[in-house]
Amino acid sequence: MTKQTILITGAAGFIGYHLSNRLLNLGFHVIGIDNLNNYYDVKVKHARLEQLKAHDHFTFYKMDITNRNKLFGLFKKWNIPIVINLAAQAGVRYSIENPYAYADSNLIGFMNILEACRQFQVEHLIYASSSSVYGANEKLPFSTNDSVDHPVSLYAATKKANELMAHTYSHLYQIPTTGLRFFTVYGPWGRPDMAYFSFTKNIMEGKKIQVYNYGEMKRDFTYIDDIIEGITRLLHDPPKENPAYNKLTPIPSSSHAPYKIYNIGNNKPVHLMNFIQTLEKICGKKAIIDFLPMQSGDVKETYADIRDLQKDVGFAPTTSIEEGLAHFIDWYKKFYHNE
Repeated sequence: MTKQTILITGAAGFIGYHLSNRLLNLGFHVIGIDNLNNYYDVKVKHARLEQLKAHDHFTFYKMDITNRNKLFGLFKKWNIPIVINLAAQAGVRYSIENPYAYADSNLIGFMNILEACRQFQVEHLIYASSSSVYGANEKLPFSTNDSVDHPVSLYAATKKANELMAHTYSHLYQIPTTGLRFFTVYGPWGRPDMAYFSFTKNIMEGKKIQVYNYGEMKRDFTYIDDIIEGITRLLHDPPKENPAYNKLTPIPSSSHAPYKIYNIGNNKPVHLMNFIQTLEKICGKKAIIDFLPMQSGDVKETYADIRDLQKDVGFAPTTSIEEGLAHFIDWYKKFYHNE
């Protein structure tokens, strides 16, 4: 029996690595592409990639999705029914300093993915959006039925743009597209630019950690295995036209086209200071905290309403913050030999 092929962009990234690993273990042939940029420590990306290359049915291409000719050449070579686009320039704060990196990867790159899906008749495109699209919204929990027209960072604006671009292609060309708004993903093999990663590093090394808004923040921290479970359940459940969709009272997350948006989060926001106390307990060391005001582009609280995802594919996260952080710190100590 021929193995089904899935393309994962950003395969050497945090979520891309874990998803590739899961799908390979489920018997898929995974084609992974990544540009291996140096936005954060490339050592981590290469180490993830080496793990994936140990699988017989993993094929890797070092490639940037902004390179249209190379990307289309790959689609021409392989029969790819499902595409999962995780390649993007990540990070809210970095978008303030380097806006063009976001326009290139998140807009031009995503445009190339959509065009490839159109020209090569892809059956389902799943792509990463972000909880940051909720921007200045204060109604909690964040619902996919809420308007997301007030982003507070360029990163968020590009993710909102991805959702709009995907809808256009779903409408014009009947390409089923599923957008996933991820909420603060953490866990082993995580991104060194994320706060939980730098907190762990600095606590263990006896250095200060920078805590913004004087610690008065909440995040819907979502463990990586829960994220991967949610994506895996959606693979063979492409969206269809919603017969109940009413153009007079439109629902933002659904459409007359084969288009759907889901939140994918833990649904249990954690106060930042409680999160730090859990880290301290697991590390066995007290944090030295430098309290700072809120940073530009940041938000005070995130909280995912996941009822759509629960209803459609039965997804509900199961990993507590204590369990998830224990797994992360165990990996961190082994990876950095910091026993």
